[in-house]
Amino acid sequence: MFAISLNLRANAASLWMLVAGLMFTCMGICVKLGASYFTPAELVFYRSFVGLLVVWLIIRIRGYNLATPFRRQHLQRSISGFAALAMYFYTITALPLATAVTLNYTSSVFIALFSTLMSRRWPAWQLIFAVMLGFGGVIALLNPTLHSDQLGHGLVGLASGVLAAVAMLNVRSLGRLGEPEWRVVFYFSLVSTVAAGGWMLLHHFSPLRWESGLLMLAMGAAATLAQLALTRAYGQGRTLVVASLAYSTVAFASLAGVVLWGDWLSPLSWLGVVAIVLSGVISIQSQAVLSCGANAR
Repeated sequence: MFAISLNLRANAASLWMLVAGLMFTCMGICVKLGASYFTPAELVFYRSFVGLLVVWLIIRIRGYNLATPFRRQHLQRSISGFAALAMYFYTITALPLATAVTLNYTSSVFIALFSTLMSRRWPAWQLIFAVMLGFGGVIALLNPTLHSDQLGHGLVGLASGVLAAVAMLNVRSLGRLGEPEWRVVFYFSLVSTVAAGGWMLLHHFSPLRWESGLLMLAMGAAATLAQLALTRAYGQGRTLVVASLAYSTVAFASLAGVVLWGDWLSPLSWLGVVAIVLSGVISIQSQAVLSCGANAR
C-alpha cells in the first residue's frame, strides 16, 4: 500500500509539467503580442529582469548565499542559455507560435545525441532512429518556408534548440557539482539581463506604456510560474513521465496559434510536429536506458 501511495504521489507530481507547459505557452503568447511594442532584445531583457527580481527576493528572504567556486561553469551555462533564449524569442516573433516552440523543443534530441557522444559509446539504435525522425520532422515543418524569406528564421529556431541542449547539459553538470537550482537561475537571469541590456543599445528604446508594461509583467510572471512548476515536476515526479509531458507545450502552443492568430499549419507541417515530438520522447527513453546500463555497471 505504501508503494502504491508513493507511485500515485509521483504520478500526481508529474502533472505539474502540464502546468509548466501551459505557463510556457502563456509566456510565448506574451512574447508574440509584445512584438508589437518591443524589439526581441527588449523582450529578452524584460523577461530576464523580472525573473532576476523574483529570484533575488527569494534569496534575500531565505538568506541564501550566492558565493560559488564554479564561476566559469555558471558563465558557460548562462551564455548558452541567453543565446538560446534570444534566438527562441526572435523565432517566436517571426514564425507561427507552434513552429517556433516545436523547433526549440528539438533540444531533447540534441541532449541525447550530445550525451551519447560525450560518453564515447556507440549510439543505441533507438537514438539513431530518433535523430533521423527528428530531422525528418524539421524538414517537413520547415518545408513551406524553404523557398521564402522565412527559412532563416526557421534555422535560427533550430539553433535555439541546439543551444538549449547545451545549456541543459551545463545545468546538469552544475547539479552534479552540488549547485542549487536557485543559484543557477540567479546567475543565468543576471547574465541574460546584462547581455540583453547591451543588445538593446543596438536598437531604439521603446517606451513603456501601461498596456505594454502589463504585458511584460505577465510574461515574466508566466515564465517564473513555469519554472517553479517545472522544478516541482522534476523534483517530485517520474523523470520519464515529466520529460514526455514537457511536449504539452507544443500542443498548447499549436492550439493558441490557431485560436489567436489563425495559424493553420499545412498537413505536412503537422506531420513534422508529430515527428519531432515522437523523436524527443524516444530520445528521452533511450537516454534512460543508457543511464540504467551505466548504473548497472
